[in-house]
Amino acid sequence: MAHLFPDFARARIRTSGAEIHVRVAGDGPPLLLLHGYPQTHAMWHRLAPVLARDFTVVVPDLRGYGDSSRPSSGLRCANYAKRVMALDQVEVMAALGFERFMVAGHDRGGRVTHRMALDHPERVLRAAVIDIVPTLQVFDQVDQETATRYFHWFFLAQPHPLPERMIGADPEHWLRGRLAAWGRTKRAFHPAAVAEYVRCFSHPDSLRATCDDYRAGAGIDLEHDRAETGRVTAPLLALWGALGFVGQHYDVIASWQAVADDVQGVGLPCGHFVPEEQPRETLNLLTEFFLGATAPLTHALPDANVHHVAG
Repeated sequence: MAHLFPDFARARIRTSGAEIHVRVAGDGPPLLLLHGYPQTHAMWHRLAPVLARDFTVVVPDLRGYGDSSRPSSGLRCANYAKRVMALDQVEVMAALGFERFMVAGHDRGGRVTHRMALDHPERVLRAAVIDIVPTLQVFDQVDQETATRYFHWFFLAQPHPLPERMIGADPEHWLRGRLAAWGRTKRAFHPAAVAEYVRCFSHPDSLRATCDDYRAGAGIDLEHDRAETGRVTAPLLALWGALGFVGQHYDVIASWQAVADDVQGVGLPCGHFVPEEQPRETLNLLTEFFLGATAPLTHALPDANVHHVAG
């Protein structure tokens, strides 16, 4: 993947519950980019090298995905709660010397971003969520269209090993099928990036871990969301694919205004995979939004939990 991320250094960073694979480049204000399902950090390959001209860009694999570690499920899949996955990334940024930073998350990475902004408001300066509405809203407003088009939420949340065995019969077919079904832009996906998605997703532990992500989403994450009394106080940018389910089914801005104080956003003419389907416009919107940050951001020396990886 080095040719898709020129000048990015690789590292593995030990957090309190996982070991996170990450790429880093740039020397500006820190910006964390989080991917979604069923992808890896490679989904950011069109944007990250350009963003690194203005920001220090940190592009990790979420726990359970890509080349990050795949912890055991834990009781009720608590090891894949968005609270835990968000803490991973806060600790990654701290290990790199960033106590405050900006973050953008697509899909599952957006749900991690939402929880991070609630649990760590002192860390998150600005946040962007891409092609999602809050998890609690999705489950509380399930209708026939949601159950049909978001069927994977309910399938992947089934107890182990049902979805793992069914997907494991042909994981590449499942992954490519999700890209085709949720995207709306032909030739949006770089073949090298897709090959990386397939390589990582096909590992049996990745199948289990990514299902655990959805099991947590349908269980312990909902408990955390229902118990939440706070709101997102950081400025929030919402982007979505106007031709996909989220854009057609929800009032995205109103959905985020229900849980956040300062919301702006726009739908783009594409499906679910906004950064890959509309890279230029996504890049422009993210750059404009994140360059609006005014608080001082400093880069300290990385700590001993950062292990550099060749390539």
